[in-house]
Amino acid sequence: EVYLEESGGASVETGGSLTLSCATRGIDGSIPMGWFRQRPGRERDGIACIAADGTSRHLGSVKDRFQISRDNSVNTLYLRMNDLKPEDTGMYICAAYRRSTPYSCSFREWEYGHWGQGTQVTVSS
Repeated sequence: EVYLEESGGASVETGGSLTLSCATRGIDGSIPMGWFRQRPGRERDGIACIAADGTSRHLGSVKDRFQISRDNSVNTLYLRMNDLKPEDTGMYICAAYRRSTPYSCSFREWEYGHWGQGTQVTVSS
């Protein structure tokens, strides 16, 4: 059974930093994973993803501030977020592909078959 559980969300001030974690079960290192953000009244956005070979992709607006990583030895996905801005506020959700693939990751939601419940990040100005 696949299990994803996010943690690390908090309320911070502009310019602050957070590291989100996603503990997993049933996901091995060959399965790409990603972080998505849901903001009120907006569509869910792909923020960052990481492929089986460790290569990653980040949304343009965060790529100089956020970094996705994974530690397969402890079955955990991370998102390090620096220089947070009010527009980063939202529910951050981790997700895993439906199946393993040797190719690069994407933000196409149909590729993802497993989703966590999310962890809330609130950035105040």
